[in-house]
Amino acid sequence: MRTRYALILAVIGAVLGAPPASAKPPKGPALPAGIREVVIYPAPALVVIDDAGATVDLATARGHWAFVHFWASWCIPCRREMPHIAQLQKRMQGQDLRFFVVNVADSDDAIFEFLGGIATDLSSLRDPDGSNTEHWQPRGLPSTFLVDPQGMVHYRALGGRDWEDSAYLEFLTRLVAPAGNRK
Repeated sequence: MRTRYALILAVIGAVLGAPPASAKPPKGPALPAGIREVVIYPAPALVVIDDAGATVDLATARGHWAFVHFWASWCIPCRREMPHIAQLQKRMQGQDLRFFVVNVADSDDAIFEFLGGIATDLSSLRDPDGSNTEHWQPRGLPSTFLVDPQGMVHYRALGGRDWEDSAYLEFLTRLVAPAGNRK
């Protein structure tokens, strides 16, 4: 029965153009709490607006890992998590990880007020009409997706977390390390 199921999945994957299971990055001993591997799929388009009103496109991150995070000002777990993301972004500077922190349909004033009181060093991108968020379909807020250098989603984290915790830092550092340097 398992063999038949695996064969069916392989055929469906081949028809849909899904990458083989071997396309996953090497696993470490365990994933940190709340990080889940997903069936690898192409990242939806993400074209959002930065603080200056310029367009930012996830496609510019090709060749690098991307941390795509969706949040809202009314979200209590987002309020607790944002300072950790700001610190994570600082700690990961110089590593192969690009950050796309996307607000889901709040007004400019709500975003600036929220970040001004919570995470002053963090810049947020805006999805004013929510269309990008709709394509990504987060199952709640906050939601984070980790996208590989080829534009494929490998991991998802639902809900807030302390991204500065050593388990998350070690996981992300190992994930974005060049293939020859992974442990």
